[in-house]
Amino acid sequence: MSTERRAPLDRRKVADTALRLLNETGLDGLTLRAIARELDVKAPALYWHFKDKQALLDEMATEMYRRMAAGAVLDPADTWQERLLAACRGLRTALTGYRDGAKVFSGSRFTGTEHAPAMESHLRVFTAAGFTPAQAVRAMRTANMYTIGFVTEEQGVPGERREGYDVEERARRLAEFPLAAEAGKLLFDDYDEQFEDGLRLIVAGIEAAYGIR
Repeated sequence: MSTERRAPLDRRKVADTALRLLNETGLDGLTLRAIARELDVKAPALYWHFKDKQALLDEMATEMYRRMAAGAVLDPADTWQERLLAACRGLRTALTGYRDGAKVFSGSRFTGTEHAPAMESHLRVFTAAGFTPAQAVRAMRTANMYTIGFVTEEQGVPGERREGYDVEERARRLAEFPLAAEAGKLLFDDYDEQFEDGLRLIVAGIEAAYGIR
């Protein structure tokens, strides 16, 4: 009989294991049973820590944010535009670091308060620039939701494109609709540039809506 002591199971260890498996299986293939097998425990042991899969997703999203925040440097001298762009770019980088990362993050709720320092700092930058707290929240929420939605769509397009994602084939099928056919080159290629274009539109919209530059 082995006398090796097993490290105690905790929420963070389970979330860490789940994030590793996520990159192998994707969200649809991620089950509590598979995580328990990887941890060499029985599945019921996980229910001491998570009542259901959504509770686990909440902890996974929180761990993703912890890792993102650990490498972030917040400059209080940032303009609100610089802060918004940096936050969205950082979030996109973090989400694309995991298979189905945006799906895990979307709709999840943080289980701790690790997000509070950055959020407080962002709001201070915005309100110092002249935003009301409500305007600042709306601006940040809009940009955040754009980022999560963009990455969800970006990760939904497979690297080995299945039928319907071939741009040239799409253009041939839409030959009677030349503008729609041409749009395919913009819709399904160069996601970095697409993302940056969207951010520029959001910043310009915020400036126009609230008159703050």
